[in-house]
Amino acid sequence: MSLNEQVKENIAKNKEDYIEYLQKIVQEQTITGNEKKAQQIVADRLTSKGLEVDVWDPDYEELTKSEFFNPLRDNYDNSPNVVGVLKGKGEGPSVILNGHIDVVPEGDVNKWTDHPYSGAVKDGKLYGRGTTDMKGGNVSTLIALETIINLGIELKGDVIYESVIEEETGGAGTLSAIQRGYHADIAIVPEPSEMKIFPQQQGSLWFKVTVKGEAAHGGTRYEGVSAIDKGWLVYKKILELEEKRNEPLRKDPLYKDNPIPIPINIGQFNAGNFPSSVPEIATIEGRYGVAPGETLQEAKEEFKKMLEGLAEIDERFEKDPATVTWGGIHLPPGGCDLDHPMLEILKDKYEEVKNEQPILAGSTWGTDGGLLTQAGNIPSIIFGPGTTSMAHYTNEYVELDKVFETAEIICLSIIEWCGIVK
Repeated sequence: MSLNEQVKENIAKNKEDYIEYLQKIVQEQTITGNEKKAQQIVADRLTSKGLEVDVWDPDYEELTKSEFFNPLRDNYDNSPNVVGVLKGKGEGPSVILNGHIDVVPEGDVNKWTDHPYSGAVKDGKLYGRGTTDMKGGNVSTLIALETIINLGIELKGDVIYESVIEEETGGAGTLSAIQRGYHADIAIVPEPSEMKIFPQQQGSLWFKVTVKGEAAHGGTRYEGVSAIDKGWLVYKKILELEEKRNEPLRKDPLYKDNPIPIPINIGQFNAGNFPSSVPEIATIEGRYGVAPGETLQEAKEEFKKMLEGLAEIDERFEKDPATVTWGGIHLPPGGCDLDHPMLEILKDKYEEVKNEQPILAGSTWGTDGGLLTQAGNIPSIIFGPGTTSMAHYTNEYVELDKVFETAEIICLSIIEWCGIVK
């Protein structure tokens, strides 16, 4: 029996076990700050397979030493990271399998067909918050790792399995793993790429622009300056900046089918506190896409320059310039060279398993892959099951067949990448 056949057979005979494990993980409500119980389940599983397992709460003080850290809370007590290491037996290349355990809140429970944490299985799909983003992908990489162990394959290089916290709110978990010394020659992040291969990933920043006006009575509004009117000018300039930043990327083959490769999304526009008053403050909050290969600082500087240019169209901004602050998500872009050998291996193994060529594209959302690339100096590739449109959505699900196909492809890729001890 060929190696490919052995991998396929081993995954097939353990499918029910993996479905039950995925259900168990999904049934834990792992919103930020509530990850511990699920992480213990992961740690116990890795330990049972004989891996070297490390469990720790990220150190806030250590995290503050990194330029990539943007805190949303002041400690990470009882929010542990889990890392399991399958040590190589030789001098082969190493790989990190990185995935986040945290999920976004479930929203209105009444809009879900089944409870958001049911783990219900219907028509080949497993439902629940986090199934697509990204517990299904985490199970794919776990299956890949366990299949290597089950088959008694000894690899030359290390395989490092990372289950991290807080990707959805800033990336502190992956940053802590980097600071703890976990490093490899390549990282695979099984975010929901719909089994497309993403060698390039955009980054993202959250921003808040403050625009000043002058208060006045609504009956004599001409005596004031509406912050909404001035904010509307800022809004339009932000859209112009989006167009300017996206035009070059539309010529990139990885983004050619995407109308807005690096969007700037305005999520909130708030102003005023009384119907009969001219608002003196407006705030515009949103999410700012960062181009592959760009640093967060470069992206911030371009945004700041746009705001400074407002004085050229309205002298009011000379007196009271619009200002920006950055908070929340702070994910740099990531990726690998398009001729990276692991990228070639993934493409080959995809074709062997699926009997078709993979689709290569660039991601339109930020991931922990950017931290691995820029903070950890580790090339990263996004490849995972899950329907992107289901992420953060009501009735989120993952297709189980895709979970197992992804596992098979990643397993074969790890074996070729790390090398087998003869």
